[in-house]
Amino acid sequence: MKQTLKVIKIGGKLIENEAFLNSFLEDFVQLEGPKILVHGGGNKATEVAGKLGFETKMVDGRRITDKDSMEVITMVYGGLLNKSIVAHLQARKQNAIGLCGADGKVLISKRREVKEIDYGFVGDVEKVNSDFINSILALDMVPVFSAISCTAEGVLLNTNGDSVASEIAVGMSNSYEVKLYYCSEKKGVLTDIEDEDSVIPELNSDNYKELVASKVITDGMLPKLHNCFEAINEGVSAVILGDAGLLKKNSIHTKIVK
Repeated sequence: MKQTLKVIKIGGKLIENEAFLNSFLEDFVQLEGPKILVHGGGNKATEVAGKLGFETKMVDGRRITDKDSMEVITMVYGGLLNKSIVAHLQARKQNAIGLCGADGKVLISKRREVKEIDYGFVGDVEKVNSDFINSILALDMVPVFSAISCTAEGVLLNTNGDSVASEIAVGMSNSYEVKLYYCSEKKGVLTDIEDEDSVIPELNSDNYKELVASKVITDGMLPKLHNCFEAINEGVSAVILGDAGLLKKNSIHTKIVK
């Protein structure tokens, strides 16, 4: 029987809220067994880019990344946020190491092809170095991944954090029974964005398509749920979405099923 591995992705809005982050990390360090943390940080990157005079462009919930934006993202994701989270974990006696896709060639990606939209320095993960991740887990350390991958030629690329978590979860599913968690500011997928209690307990591909068609699910939730269903279809045993309390017992959440 495979050991259970938990892959948890935390959104940028939670990272920026000190109370939410502290609550989440207290729950995270209590989790037993091997675990991986993936973090976003898009809002912070947008804030820093604005201070530097750079405009942030988004299409269908995804960031357009030019050269200047990529430099900001590297500083914010791979530097400020990643190392702050690692420091918070170390303060809680949780040994952790901060990584991006270039470290150990752990996330090799391809620059997204230009079709209708040129996303710039944006990458889609093609290969996960699961052996490298296993070597870190074997040291009883928690890998903390920022949402940056890299090409085989060494070019850093902005990569959707939800996609990074999904690809890592899928890549590790040969060795573990993987459970993938997405923690954001919402309790789960909502039928009414204005009603925090309108959580859909379970979402399958059929009712997902219906909710997209009726415009209940739009914008940034579209790529997130695409990653959820992709992970389930490629070997991840469970995908769960919720807020900062997702890791607590009896939390309210949305579970993704086929």
